[in-house]
Amino acid sequence: MVEVTINAVLVVVGLAMLCFGGHWLVEGGIRIAKRLRISSLIIGMTVVAYGTSTPELAASIAALGEHTQIILGNVVGSNISNIGMVIGISAILVPLVVQKSTVRKEIPIMIGVSLLLIALSLDNGISQWEGVLLLAGLIVFTVYIFQSAKKQRENNVSEDTGESQKKNTFVTAVALIALGVGLLWGGAILTIDNAIVIAQSFGISERIIGLTIIAIGTSLPELITSVIAIRKGHYDIGVGNIIGSNIYNVLMIIGVAGAIGGIVVVPEMFVDYAVMIGFSLVLLFVMKTGLITRPMGVGLAIAFAAYLSWLLILS
Repeated sequence: MVEVTINAVLVVVGLAMLCFGGHWLVEGGIRIAKRLRISSLIIGMTVVAYGTSTPELAASIAALGEHTQIILGNVVGSNISNIGMVIGISAILVPLVVQKSTVRKEIPIMIGVSLLLIALSLDNGISQWEGVLLLAGLIVFTVYIFQSAKKQRENNVSEDTGESQKKNTFVTAVALIALGVGLLWGGAILTIDNAIVIAQSFGISERIIGLTIIAIGTSLPELITSVIAIRKGHYDIGVGNIIGSNIYNVLMIIGVAGAIGGIVVVPEMFVDYAVMIGFSLVLLFVMKTGLITRPMGVGLAIAFAAYLSWLLILS
């Protein structure tokens, strides 16, 4: 009992680190966007999304070897959590305005990447060459985002400030991002490791642990970062963070894990794949209106809670 209490306290400490890390990551991302004259959406899908995806990457690397079910469950569960929990809670707090370009381009890319993961899993595994294929897709997506950012920068005109001021702003922004990512990484590992110990003491399976405890734990940076960004009025960072993170989770995390040693896919995982695609399609539908309202957010959150309840009943 004493050991479980210590684990619970460490989980709280990890959550506090996530809060501070999310704040500094958003602040640094906003400054970078202003400095480089690119949109908050691009920053949300790159710097912030990469940063908030580091806990998933850290957890997956730690699970390489005998615990590949945790890796796959982590990614699929995180993508479901990002839409149901993060977008849902964020929309409940403040209705989210969505750019039309996001609905036309980035959401279909996110769904396409998820379908690719399912296609690669049909033979009940992700091989090393398939992991390399996913990493190649990551490079292509990164180039696409870079080209979009470059085009935006060429079209935007900003007031000229002194070179020393620009340099200082950029250095401060990079420092804030580095500090934020470091706290997110450390906080996520602290939260996840101790949550797993607590879960295992109740005899929960690795797949369920990956889909629930670890998925929610590694989605906390996205939740906290999105909420902070939205409270600051930067809705594009909040939405872009989720879309970018879901794409990176598949291409980067499954890609790295697959390329290193391959991943076994159990038949039960295809049900979770279907749930992930279902949440993505619902997100596409609600975003077509250009506004994710509070009732929509409540619906997403309730659907996510129902999915979690179903998983726990199965466990």
